Amino acid sequence: MKKIVWFLIGIFFFFPFHTWAEELIPNADSGILMEVSSGKILYEKDIHKRVSVASMTKMVAQILILEEIEKGTIHWNDIVTVSSNASEMGGSQIYLEAGEKMSVEDLMKGISVASGNDATVAMAEYISGTEEKFVKRMNQKVLGLGLADTHFENCTGLDQENHYSSSYDMAMIARELMIHHPDILKYSSIYEDYLRQNTDHKFWLVNTNKLIAQYEGCDGLKTGHTDAAGYCLAATAKRGDLRFIAIVLGEKDSKVRNRETVGLLDYGFTNTKVHVLKKKGEIVDTISFSKATPSQASFLLQDNLIAVEEVGESSSYHYKPIIRSLSLPIQKGSIVGEMIAYRDQEEISRVPIVVDRDVQKMSFLSLFWQEIKNIFLGIFAF
Repeated sequence: MKKIVWFLIGIFFFFPFHTWAEELIPNADSGILMEVSSGKILYEKDIHKRVSVASMTKMVAQILILEEIEKGTIHWNDIVTVSSNASEMGGSQIYLEAGEKMSVEDLMKGISVASGNDATVAMAEYISGTEEKFVKRMNQKVLGLGLADTHFENCTGLDQENHYSSSYDMAMIARELMIHHPDILKYSSIYEDYLRQNTDHKFWLVNTNKLIAQYEGCDGLKTGHTDAAGYCLAATAKRGDLRFIAIVLGEKDSKVRNRETVGLLDYGFTNTKVHVLKKKGEIVDTISFSKATPSQASFLLQDNLIAVEEVGESSSYHYKPIIRSLSLPIQKGSIVGEMIAYRDQEEISRVPIVVDRDVQKMSFLSLFWQEIKNIFLGIFAF
């Protein structure tokens, strides 16, 4: 008995932990668990292996759509006329018909909830004119994010030669969505909804990501399945200040995919903790403005600045605020910079810095009376 105990102890101490961790997703071709705010990787398996990723491709399409919304180039209530090309897309679809008109918002629901290939192509054509031009922008976007293991041939994820990504790249794309385009969660978290309300063609949407209804804190993000890709999933869940993205690729069926994704998320929530370094609303600086009203404003942290640590870990941190060059007027809540936290020389998290009030340029009349006031103060000062 003692020999068995010492044998087990020897295995525990002399074999790296990740050899055990690989058993978290034994059936997946590759996978990753990442904490979103810091980008910290807590688990990995063949994360740079190039594989088919099916409809997870659509996360990059969603980034481009949301960028156009944020720039004001397109709007949620814009009406898109569906082309015959979009209507003929196979696979997952919301059964758009050529000539049908649907709002950008409803098409986004069709992409995010039902993974509609027809809805994705309709939006690609609306934004770029053709799917080919839109796909070119998708490839430019991933290169701009520094991702070397991704190339797309279409915007839907349908199987095609030279169309691939990796679990690491998919995690970084998902992180880009959640950090810079958080509106995606308004759509990816919908479990069921309807399109074509109040018509004879009312269509019931049910989320292809069943973890939305089954796993605490899960509010996204994207499923995928084709013959070449197998069953894939990018799932995100948040509890308190902790948010994880779990990617599994090449699973043999949806039940195994979901079970192993849950295992990754459980591992993250069990084995990590959040250290709040600075609290949301904390004043970073108070700035005085010349010829402005009011003459002062405070800069605040938009959210908690956190460090994600493994259970039992303890570290020291330092911080650096970066404030942008400012010009008036400034609206309350506008992002004016970022607070960055470092562990040694490594950046581990950052949050936006926002202004606490509206600051306007003084009007000519206000400036005139201010000068009169200064003159009188100067005359009667003792």
